[in-house]
Amino acid sequence: MRILILLLIPFIAISQSDVPEQYWISDDNFEDKITESQAFGDDQTKPIIVEFWAKFNEANCFAEWEELKDVVYYRVDISKAPTAKKKYKVRMAPTVILFKDGIKEEIWKAGLDLVLPADLEEIQEAINEVNTASKF
Repeated sequence: MRILILLLIPFIAISQSDVPEQYWISDDNFEDKITESQAFGDDQTKPIIVEFWAKFNEANCFAEWEELKDVVYYRVDISKAPTAKKKYKVRMAPTVILFKDGIKEEIWKAGLDLVLPADLEEIQEAINEVNTASKF
């Protein structure tokens, strides 16, 4: 049995959505990151997606973040961002918030089952709507 568990550990680690360090933010840089200008095209700025994450629930993290288009993604460890957690009333992880120019546009919060109630398609649709609405 121990051998089976040891063989499965690398696969479990790979199945978790590993997010590179540059995408992690904390209270120290949270406000700067959600208001930063990510130019693309003419005068358009990309919306920002922030996932509030917790180690205890990493199995339910938003694993498809690399597939999102026309958005900048960040992840926040809720233990390292108590101010942002309080400001945006994050009570469950994962919680995903869509910002445009520093303004909260959409929010998806895990329920008591700790599962995010939105999938990639729903989140991408909200991103597309925010991008379309910001065009003149």
